[in-house]
Amino acid sequence: MREPADPLRQTPAPAAHASPNAAENPEPLHRTLRNVGIAAGAGVFLALVGAMGMDRLPLATRLLYWVPLMVGGSGVAHLITTVMSRSPRLTESPWLFGGALTLALSIPITLIVWLYTTWTVGMDLDWRLIPQIYGSVLVICVAMTAIMILVNWPGRVTHAPPEDAPAPAIRFMERLPAKLKGAVIYAVSAEDHYLRLHTSKGSDLILMRLSDAISELEGVEGAQTHRSWWVAKDAVESARRDGDRMTLTLKGGGEAPVSRPNIRPLREAGWF
Repeated sequence: MREPADPLRQTPAPAAHASPNAAENPEPLHRTLRNVGIAAGAGVFLALVGAMGMDRLPLATRLLYWVPLMVGGSGVAHLITTVMSRSPRLTESPWLFGGALTLALSIPITLIVWLYTTWTVGMDLDWRLIPQIYGSVLVICVAMTAIMILVNWPGRVTHAPPEDAPAPAIRFMERLPAKLKGAVIYAVSAEDHYLRLHTSKGSDLILMRLSDAISELEGVEGAQTHRSWWVAKDAVESARRDGDRMTLTLKGGGEAPVSRPNIRPLREAGWF
């Protein structure tokens, strides 16, 4: 997967092995290698469990079958993703894109598996095997697409209104506890079933899901920097990187983590 060119202007789209606007943003080598590694790892897993009734074959044979097949499938997924990511309607939701990608990917992959299996076992082509193969391929495509979305998908973003537009009513501000009323929101972090509010007047907990909070924070320029953090852009004072880990220092002295899929979009949006 690759991240979109302007992820803080629109919701980016997912993919099993790539992401929208791939043509504009070449995928970093480390991300490509990681996705190939995930595909190869899935191939090892399928070989170990003897998927598609191959449990009676030697493990070495199953590995030589599944690993190349999964890695090759990742290449097909990359090509299909590059084409599909040009559709704005599909890129509105990661799960919409993932569902469409799964269906589009399962058809050519089924044909590839059918031909590859026929060649490796030395049997004649039999069209009657295709429906059975398709069912197995569809399940694998669903699993791989979901894994790649979770691993590669950047977090959600919220947007400030245009400069000439009136200030919007931020629904989330109505949820602030009494002691935080009128405070400036710096960040929101998830703690079990609660959210910790990081503000200019201190912090407190409320009972709410992070996904719902992000929806109600629309109108404030910010981004989900990590699966358990949303941060307001104006609250960021500095950023530091330690290897593959990125941390934002916020006003008030707090710190927020940045997950790998979010580093590039935030950097391109001028957060650090």
